[in-house]
Amino acid sequence: MGNGDSRVRGIAARAGGWSARHRWAAVGIWVLFVVLAMGLGSAAGRVDVKESDQLKGETHTAAKIIEEAGIDEPAGETVLVQAKDAGVRATDAEFKAAVTAVMDAVEGTGKVTDVTSPYDTQTISKDGRSALVQFDMRGEADTAGERVEPVLKAVEGVQKEHESLRIEEIGGASMMKTFDDAFGDDFQKAEYSAVPVALGILLIAFGALVAALLPVALAITAIMATMGLMGVVSHVMPMSDTANSVMLLVGLAVGVDYCLFYLRREREEREAGRDAQTALRVAAATSGRAIIVSGVTVCVAMAGMLFTGLAEFEAMGLASLMVVAVAMVGSVTVLPALLSLLGERVEKGRIPFLHKAMQRRAARNNGESRFWTAVLRQVLARPLVSVLVAAGALLAIAAPAIGMKTQNLTLDQEFGDSLPIVQTYNRVNEAFPGGSEPAEVVVKAKDINAPEVTNAIAAFKERAISSGASRGPVEIKLHDAQNIAFVYVPLVGGSDLDEAGASLEKLRDDVRPATLGKVDGLQAPISGQVAGSHDFNDQLAGAVVPVFAFVVVFAFLLMLLSFRSLTIAVTSIVLNLLSVGAAYGILVAVFQHGWGASVVGAEGVGAIITWLPLFLFVILFGLSMDYHVFVVSRIREARMRGRTTKDAIQHGVVTTAGVVTSAAVIMVAVFAIFGTLSMQSMKQMGVGLAAAVLIDATIIRGVLLPAVMALLGERNWYLPKWLNRMPDLTHDESSEAIVRPAARDDEGDPVRV
Repeated sequence: MGNGDSRVRGIAARAGGWSARHRWAAVGIWVLFVVLAMGLGSAAGRVDVKESDQLKGETHTAAKIIEEAGIDEPAGETVLVQAKDAGVRATDAEFKAAVTAVMDAVEGTGKVTDVTSPYDTQTISKDGRSALVQFDMRGEADTAGERVEPVLKAVEGVQKEHESLRIEEIGGASMMKTFDDAFGDDFQKAEYSAVPVALGILLIAFGALVAALLPVALAITAIMATMGLMGVVSHVMPMSDTANSVMLLVGLAVGVDYCLFYLRREREEREAGRDAQTALRVAAATSGRAIIVSGVTVCVAMAGMLFTGLAEFEAMGLASLMVVAVAMVGSVTVLPALLSLLGERVEKGRIPFLHKAMQRRAARNNGESRFWTAVLRQVLARPLVSVLVAAGALLAIAAPAIGMKTQNLTLDQEFGDSLPIVQTYNRVNEAFPGGSEPAEVVVKAKDINAPEVTNAIAAFKERAISSGASRGPVEIKLHDAQNIAFVYVPLVGGSDLDEAGASLEKLRDDVRPATLGKVDGLQAPISGQVAGSHDFNDQLAGAVVPVFAFVVVFAFLLMLLSFRSLTIAVTSIVLNLLSVGAAYGILVAVFQHGWGASVVGAEGVGAIITWLPLFLFVILFGLSMDYHVFVVSRIREARMRGRTTKDAIQHGVVTTAGVVTSAAVIMVAVFAIFGTLSMQSMKQMGVGLAAAVLIDATIIRGVLLPAVMALLGERNWYLPKWLNRMPDLTHDESSEAIVRPAARDDEGDPVRV
């Protein structure tokens, strides 16, 4: 147990020591916390982000006007009636009969309202071969997908009676139902399969069931507690289903990682001959401290999302921050208590062949990775060559990111041609460019029926077409009681977001000022899917610099305080940025240019979804600190014990290689599951995260970090004198300090770093 007067400083060491001494109390407090958090969350209920708060700009203004007016916009549906034969026209008797049959069939379900004929609304294509029957679903738009099936069946029935025509339905409700049916269980399967995948990898890593279950149990309880806390916090900052999925992903990753770091160190110390109590104290003082530094850094990175001004991002950031904080606290409190309670029983449920193989490997290699020992030998022998080769390779991988194009993916980009409704979407856009996703102008006036207002709306309608922004038809829907009018303008460009975006700008910058803008006191924000994508891009572009600056500056300061080394802080940031850049390059190469896309079951869609680059930066910058802090802490610890910097690097990397590899394999496997989903945006997220973690755990931590540190030598520990007044948050006592007095140099002075 070491000297009686040896003092272990640091929050992690003290928390671990208290938990080990009061193990039942620590476990009880944790269980009570999880139960209370879940209970409070269940009682409070979760408040989700409102549609009106999703975006800023004109889209937000339009949604607010609609919300304040108390107008519930129904889910609009469209039935495309299209001739298969080029000789058939909408004016033919058979065509008219099919249109009438569609209108009668959908009205007969009792689920729809405001059914309009294409002959009244002039929704007939220029070539005369296509027409649109339009109507609204009764009830709330959010749940329309649950009520649309009878309408879809009615339309299918008409299609069977008119085989010479193509009769297909598309709209908000039908798309909602199609996606729920096709992909609704997709996410749940991914989330549910993540746990057994992680457990399977941990079984291989530890060779014992109990040891493998501990990290999973900690991660799951941290996630459960956070779900409850999200319900409480949502009354101050609304949450969302997306935030819940991201929280689960991050919670599983960091929860397993933190427990893995702690458990591996405790096991390593016991294998070195120390008794269980001393091994636990060593793990608390070393890995426990690395967990806190890493956890705080990840929390800071996640907090960067709060600066975007986008409600969805803010929800994801806060949810992720909370689950990391909960997992971090659980790792340094309840985990030591559980390990103290279990003692040698942590090895229960051994898988014979795995456990024996691990014992033989540990005895043969003295707890060090044979593979990484061989790699490190070459890296440390030629550090400059290693830096040039590794950095050059990563820069080459990152190069495609220079031409990154971001946009919100259209329906056909998101799902390809795998769904019939996507083919319908393409046909509607081809026949009626922009008709499936028109711009929506929300006109609000003191008196919507005043002559100057009606004249301005008529002028807007005429000029929208004459300016070339739209080919029509432009529809107007009045809400007299609320003095609001909706003007629906199909944009030229349709599903081509670049061209449709140019049409939108023409509406906003030219058409509106010349017509509606001349009426005093009139508001006319322009929204819709294209406008929403445009406003989202603008908002996100404005958030990039503040978010990047916040994350980088605070991560730098945390590393500086934690290691009291300017060099370590700078190299940490540079290496993390290189890792993120490489992930961006892979994303652009695979999903924008289509290089090797088929390998991951993806398609080159020509763009990266808008939200992903910033999301990846925040997530990766935080998660990569897990490995970095853990490895550098071990190197610094070895240096404090009197090893030379080169020996400390060798020791730190090879002794952590096993746990870093296990943690990385789990993260890559979990993220790769999301890469198997059908949605291109989820594939992009999964591939980007998995590739970045793989690069980070191998090239960065195994080659670049040791090579750079070897080149810097003693300059790794450089701290300007004027920074000596900083708070001392350096390493808790090393394992050697816990069991015997600290190492001293040749003159008898303690070794300091």
